[in-house]
Amino acid sequence: MSNKKLQVEYVLVDDLKFYTRNTRTHSEDQVAQLSESIKEFGFTNPVLIDEDNVLIAGHGRTAAAKLLGLKEIPSIRLAGLSEAQRKALRIADNKLALDAGWDEELLAIELQELEDIGFDVSLTGFDFEELEALISGEDDQNSQTVEDEEPEKQKEFSVRVVCKSKSHQQKVYDELQGLGFECKV
Repeated sequence: MSNKKLQVEYVLVDDLKFYTRNTRTHSEDQVAQLSESIKEFGFTNPVLIDEDNVLIAGHGRTAAAKLLGLKEIPSIRLAGLSEAQRKALRIADNKLALDAGWDEELLAIELQELEDIGFDVSLTGFDFEELEALISGEDDQNSQTVEDEEPEKQKEFSVRVVCKSKSHQQKVYDELQGLGFECKV
């Protein structure tokens, strides 16, 4: 383990090279989510690169930066890693984050407070169904069972309407129900 302090440097996006055998995938939708996050919060998490500007971590953020037309992005150069260390770090950087959990009760409170002040909670990375389940306290296991029993439901499309108050929400809900739309609050 190195005691060398990490330094952020700004590297031209066009000079960064994607690792061709990167095991983590990024859909167009996920890259679009990352782009929206970068637009809202800035580029807050530097990518990790090796001495030759090959990405170790941050492939999705780099794709988002390209989509946004950014010229340079913050990077941390990890010089001196062996090929094995670079390969392992590429995997560990993603897998270790996946192993973290959520305090769903606190998460629901935080999301509800953001929603109450009109913040676009979709910027948190949760999709509409996840947000709805978290905020309403639905059981994820129950949701999974419904999806397994009714696969055609997975092909439905939804629109999220942000209301100014509970009474506004009720009015919109009633109007949409009256027009024949299936609504969930």
